[in-house]
Amino acid sequence: MTAEHAGLTLDQVRAAAIRLSGVAHRTPLLTSATLNSRCGGSVFLKAEPLQRTGSFKFRGAYNRLSQLEARERARGVVAYSSGNHGAAVALAAALLGVHAVIVVPQTGSPAKLAAIEGYGAEIRRYDPATEGREEVAAALAQQRSLTVIRPFDDYEIMAGQGTVGLELAQQAGELDRVLVPIGGGGLAAGVATAVTALLPAAAVIGVEPAGADDTRQSLRAGHRVSLAEPDTIADGLRASQPGELTFAVNGKLLDDIVTVDEGAIIEAMRFCFTRLKLVVEPSGAVPLAALQTGAVAASGRRTAVVLSGGNIDPGNLAALLTS
Repeated sequence: MTAEHAGLTLDQVRAAAIRLSGVAHRTPLLTSATLNSRCGGSVFLKAEPLQRTGSFKFRGAYNRLSQLEARERARGVVAYSSGNHGAAVALAAALLGVHAVIVVPQTGSPAKLAAIEGYGAEIRRYDPATEGREEVAAALAQQRSLTVIRPFDDYEIMAGQGTVGLELAQQAGELDRVLVPIGGGGLAAGVATAVTALLPAAAVIGVEPAGADDTRQSLRAGHRVSLAEPDTIADGLRASQPGELTFAVNGKLLDDIVTVDEGAIIEAMRFCFTRLKLVVEPSGAVPLAALQTGAVAASGRRTAVVLSGGNIDPGNLAALLTS
């Protein structure tokens, strides 16, 4: 696998790391003797639930917004997301003195919307039954001269997410494989760009829920495939189609993509909660589920797992862990 893809390079990821220095948290790498024993290898868990806003998304959002031109900062930005991307853009905008509008569904989680508003962003609700969030954001951008901040299909967003891979290489040293969740593909593209350049012997493996495997199907088909109705509790990975830019990068750099079922995701969340004392949302637990089920073998290997986020309503967490 080549270490860099035209349009996303290790230099871009390193530049993002400089911008994020002192702003984003350098999240810890956790280990578990129990997990190592069960897997028969050494496992390192990158704890992005401990990142600002509770997920890796802050890295990409801040990197992108910090590069806005003066006139763009003055006009503001718009993003579409009721979850981690929305919160990340809201906080990054607040830190940089930029007004942010976040387009969210009327059916969005009150807790998540409260978090976005808490960072000072303006909320624009839309009806998912009659409106498309991208179209709503595009219309707002045109009406108010706002800059659209896409959730993953943007090289600077990907570069910010790639700082997870930079830190992994520094914290874990040599690795045999790195497991990363895939939704739109921005995290995987960024991490793969960093890891394949710095740790060329390491395989980067994407993990998707079985009911939302758009990237796996797309890579097998050789072109982007669109799923009619992605179905999984991992709401952050319910992308119906890979991003155009992310698909090009992941198609070159990922060594494999595996899938896991819903029960395995819950078991991975339960392990994180009971053994690591870490709250991990379904999307963040997907790569660990691949390790625990044997979808990716770890025996005799050094494996890093990206736990991408920890934003989940306490009631939903309790319901899943006691199911």
